Amino acid sequence: MLNKWGELKIKQVYYARLLTFSYPACSIKYTINYTVIHMKGYASFAEFYPYYLQEHKNRTCRLMHFIGSTGVLLVLVFAIITQQWLSLLALPVIGYGFAWIGHFVFEKNRPATFKHPWYSLLGDWVMYKDIWTGKLSLFK
Repeated sequence: MLNKWGELKIKQVYYARLLTFSYPACSIKYTINYTVIHMKGYASFAEFYPYYLQEHKNRTCRLMHFIGSTGVLLVLVFAIITQQWLSLLALPVIGYGFAWIGHFVFEKNRPATFKHPWYSLLGDWVMYKDIWTGKLSLFK
């Protein structure tokens, strides 16, 4: 969940001592601390979708998602019409392949699929609908 400044709200923050070492001869002590951040889970898709859109700011990334989703629909229609059911095995390759290229090459972030697989899948189709209906642009 994002606050009004666009920062992620953190559910819990844990501090732990990772390593402590000292040099008794000169009485200097070094401590290295690290922070483990547990990010808040999303209670609903409505709460997740703004985060999803923020992860898709780059128009080329959105275009890659759009191409992948269109490809998925075309292969699905092809499989139904021709009854070549093995072609359905291409669906995840086409859908995720284009989307992940968009993220890794153009958006330069990690796809939300890895942390929120179901919301991410739904987010992709809602974004696809939003592009078709004009609520979201491929060109801005």
